Amino acid sequence: MVRKILMAHGAGGKLSAELLHEIILPAFDNEILNELHDGAKIGRLAMTTDSYVVRPIFFRGGNIGKLAICGTVNDLAVTGAIPKYISVGVILEEGFDFDALKKIVGAMAIAAREAGVKIVTGDTKVVGRGQADGIFINTAGVGELIDGVDISAKNVRAGMKILISGTLGDHATTILAERHGLELPENIQSDCAPLNKMIREMLDVEPKIAMLRDATRGGVAAVLNEIATAANVGILLDEEKIPVREEVRGVCDILGFDVLELANEGKIIAIVPAESSAIILSVMRQNVYGVDAAEVGEVVKNSAGKVGLKTSLGAIRIVDMPAGELVPRIC
Repeated sequence: MVRKILMAHGAGGKLSAELLHEIILPAFDNEILNELHDGAKIGRLAMTTDSYVVRPIFFRGGNIGKLAICGTVNDLAVTGAIPKYISVGVILEEGFDFDALKKIVGAMAIAAREAGVKIVTGDTKVVGRGQADGIFINTAGVGELIDGVDISAKNVRAGMKILISGTLGDHATTILAERHGLELPENIQSDCAPLNKMIREMLDVEPKIAMLRDATRGGVAAVLNEIATAANVGILLDEEKIPVREEVRGVCDILGFDVLELANEGKIIAIVPAESSAIILSVMRQNVYGVDAAEVGEVVKNSAGKVGLKTSLGAIRIVDMPAGELVPRIC
């Protein structure tokens, strides 16, 4: 039987991992790539790249351009770097609207200024009608690693606390609603935002933060499963401490979604020393993008490679790695 690429292969879950480990890593195997972080650490520099195919391209709280800049900035910041420079490659479909492109480029410029990064190079290609979906964007980013900071799964230890910077599932719920014409309250919009300044504030008070990740494709479930496996530890979350908007929780209940698997574009997971958790949490809550930050669980000695969730009923259920993205083309 001839195997084919599925949408789920690009969704950050089990099939993405299968693609990575079966094809990508054997071909490009090296110690930098094998770290499998959101960006690569090369000497005193960090580098990342990403492509953006979100549909629709305009949504409440942002558009594909803002998303591209924020996603690149955040991928650099969670490696422990100060984002500096970004390249932008744009693939346009013939017939794409000029005014729409102006809005997208304008949003990219605004996001870059907020994050304090410069867009310094790029490329534009145009393909025929029906050969793309309006616009796709690829970015690459370079940043300077902060002295004394070592963000890596190898530093994760039992007893450390797990922090989340705010409410989960806002981005995925917004995209789902826009795509299918669902009505949501005005306060529900994409959480797309540059988080590098908040991350820098966190590292200023505690340089020994062990791990940082932004919970995009595959959500918290995918990220924590990756960390638990890489660090050979167990992770236990407390359901009652996880921040979720009631409206998002309602959508999940109706559609049978697990909010831990929903994509976010402005939320980070931090694994921090227990003795520093309170001060880091305080710093996060003072930032506009961390007002709803919460300590949601801890790293444990047992059940290495597994993520558990203590439910409101006191039971513990396993949080598996998602097979694929609940909402495809989310970023």
